[in-house]
Amino acid sequence: MQIQKESEAARGGVPTEQQLKAINHLAKAELKAEEVYVFSLRLCDDQVDRDFERFDPQSLPTLAKLFIGKCGIVDHQWSAENQLARIFETEVVQQDGIHFIKAWAYIRRGTAGDEWIADIEAGIKKEVSVGCAMGGSTCSICGQEYGSCGHQKGEHYDGALCCAILQDPMDAYEFSFVAVPAQREAGVLKGMGMRKVCLKDLADRYGAQEEYRGLFKLAQLGKEYARVLEDEVVRLCLSLDLGVDEQTLRSAAGKIAPEELRRFQSALEHQAAKRYPIQLQLEQNYAEDAFDGEFLI
Repeated sequence: MQIQKESEAARGGVPTEQQLKAINHLAKAELKAEEVYVFSLRLCDDQVDRDFERFDPQSLPTLAKLFIGKCGIVDHQWSAENQLARIFETEVVQQDGIHFIKAWAYIRRGTAGDEWIADIEAGIKKEVSVGCAMGGSTCSICGQEYGSCGHQKGEHYDGALCCAILQDPMDAYEFSFVAVPAQREAGVLKGMGMRKVCLKDLADRYGAQEEYRGLFKLAQLGKEYARVLEDEVVRLCLSLDLGVDEQTLRSAAGKIAPEELRRFQSALEHQAAKRYPIQLQLEQNYAEDAFDGEFLI
């Protein structure tokens, strides 16, 4: 799953000796301290954002490492011409009970770079967004894979707000200067947030809305079939009196892939048929001599 979250950009300036060493590890030609401008960013945190999503704090250290060496661009336009900066250092920071990724990036001084540096210093260029890929997400209400349990982001269940917890970092792509961040504390530091790159965005961008709507309808049917399949498996397990409560059965069924769940259903139906064989309500077991011959035609 591809993720984009927005944030903002922070104070910076001349790199330290250690920072310059890290920068030159990424650069082809050795740079001098006066040739680069450094600034810090708060990339993403473990708080619920405007998309009702949050990063699992256990995933942040891995994600932080993936951002080292990634470039900074404008409005997520993946073009060499839009490359402005590059991240050379990251760390996970805990502050006031919040875990977030703090990153340091550099811009080469001179020509167009000086205008960006001036805008960052003036507080004009603040909000940033990151692009990354997460392996999955779980529902904050039930702990199942989000989208498979029926809970909806932004809704409250018994007073608890439902959100998707993003987990399993797979890749980090870039950070981008944007207008409005998704995470409320995001930007050049200061902080950073994120917005999801989804199939609908790609369909709108490349004119594939009709194909998207068709896929969406099929996906909805598939989800409905999966829910019906889970209900049937739970019903069969309860009817066979396996000694497992319904809540545990539903939790287990929600973690099984649909094709495996279908095979499980067939096995349960076979066991149920043996335990509860079908019987006719009225048995028609007539002997030949039970009929009076006068009524035979």
